[in-house]
Amino acid sequence: MSASELIISGLSATVAGNPILNGVDLTIRSGEVHAVMGPNGAGKSTLSHVLMGKPGYEVTGGSVTLDGADLLAMPVWDRAAAGLFLAMQYPTEVPGVQLRDVLNASIVTDGVDPADLDARLLAEADRIGFDHAFLDRPMNVDLSGGEKKRNETVQLSILAPKIAILDEIDSGLDVDALRDVSRRVEAATEESALGVLVITHYNKLLDELRPDHVHVLAGGRIAASGGPELAEELERDGYAAYTGASARPAADVDPDWDPFGDATFADRSL
Repeated sequence: MSASELIISGLSATVAGNPILNGVDLTIRSGEVHAVMGPNGAGKSTLSHVLMGKPGYEVTGGSVTLDGADLLAMPVWDRAAAGLFLAMQYPTEVPGVQLRDVLNASIVTDGVDPADLDARLLAEADRIGFDHAFLDRPMNVDLSGGEKKRNETVQLSILAPKIAILDEIDSGLDVDALRDVSRRVEAATEESALGVLVITHYNKLLDELRPDHVHVLAGGRIAASGGPELAEELERDGYAAYTGASARPAADVDPDWDPFGDATFADRSL
């Protein structure tokens, strides 16, 4: 398998006319884990949504390429076909559509024989402790937050993308689920040379999903980069050293707000 490279250069974007990203520079290569951390309102989830092409975001500057291809010029489905995967912070429910149907259609589109899909699904479910019964349910319907994240991890494992963006995949996970999901993603960096951009608030995730690089996103740009020791510094000292006048205040988020039911598509958590 050839090495891949996601290059984000000077990426700027607005939501509803408000500038959120202000020149993000980041490069993720095959087999690498990059952790992006930062205060609420810094633009972390906005970064993931802009990369994947969610509606409601206007790119005002910069470029994003995956193996030389211009991602920003592609619709969402072409970005996925190019090898980009987003595990969402709030996985959406899809009534009437089973997980295996989605994955079957996806791999057939990629020219892969789906004959062994059921066997692969069962093996991946066992690997992360995902109940087989959920494989036959409508996608994510009536699943807990942790079960939805396991479901996303099964999809990631079957689709084997080049680069995975994990937007707070630790959100809603108990200790066991956090360990299982993190270890599976970490294994994929070795087994299929998966490149990972993981967005997280918590150092605990990084105990299992070991980052090669840690970045602080503040004020809509990368304010600092380092190794795993930077995550330890952030856990100890917080973000005060990186949040000057340019940093945006924490968003006031309604805990009952459904980000996929909001017609404005505005990312209030940013």
